[in-house]
Parts: sequence; C-alpha cells; structure tokens
Amino acid sequence: MMPAADRKEPSSLRARALRHLARREYTRHELTLKLAPHAESAAEIAQVLDDFTQRGWLSEQRAAEQMVHARRSRYGMARIRRDLEAKGVDAEVVSTTLAALQDGELEAARAVWRRKFKTLPAGAAERAKQARFLLGRGFSSEVITKLLRSLAKDAADE
Repeated sequence: MMPAADRKEPSSLRARALRHLARREYTRHELTLKLAPHAESAAEIAQVLDDFTQRGWLSEQRAAEQMVHARRSRYGMARIRRDLEAKGVDAEVVSTTLAALQDGELEAARAVWRRKFKTLPAGAAERAKQARFLLGRGFSSEVITKLLRSLAKDAADE
C-alpha cells in the first residue's frame, strides 16, 4: 500500500483553474471548457471564474492581447479577429484590441510577404498567388493591393 504522501488527491476546481492560468492567459470560455469535465455543475465553474475575474487573475483583455501578440507577426487582422472570436473573447474587447493594430497592417503584410516570397511577382499568375497567400493569412484585399503596388513602385524606383 502507498504511503499517504504519495497518493494524489483529486484537484479542486479552483486549483485546476490556477494551474491553467499559471501557464498562460485564458479567456473565460476556454477555461470553462477546460474545467467542465471536472465540475459538478456549470454554476460551480461560474462561481470560481467570477472570483478569479474579481481578483484580476482572469482577464479577457490580457488574454486577447496575448493572442494578438503571438499572432501579429504571421497573420492579418481578419485572421486574428476570427481566432479571438473562436476563443470566446467578447466582441467589444476584440474591437478595441484590433483597433490598435489597424495602423500597422500594411507593415505587417510587408513583413509576412518578405519572409515568404522575397522577390516581386514576375507575372499576373504569380501576383495572384501571392495575393491569395496574403488573403489566407487574414490581410484585406485593400492592404494587399497597396502592398503589391508599393513593392512594384519601389522596384521601379531602384
């Protein structure tokens, strides 16, 4: 028989939530999904999460900012918006978080394009391929058009 110190007691819901939050920021929706299999009821989860929110341990804004920071170097605003909404971030928090990114959208697209392609498109087919890639990464067609025009202009000036 194992000594009492070696036996693991089942973790409380509160302890599980703290362990998750110690690793990274979570949205309320994500944490609810993580805790659901271990809870007796949804009310029990809500009570723990309300307490964490009140104490400042659980913050939608911090979780959104962390997700944006992690994705900004690879994706455009449309993709980041979709990811935030999929994680259950409140629409108001999404809009305020993304408003700050709007100014740097063209530069972010330029950085993504530079890492992937490095050379200007030779023809219409390659230009379309590059545009589709950037669209898939969540950049708007307006930003892509500006980017490809500025790249062509820069190449013509050289």
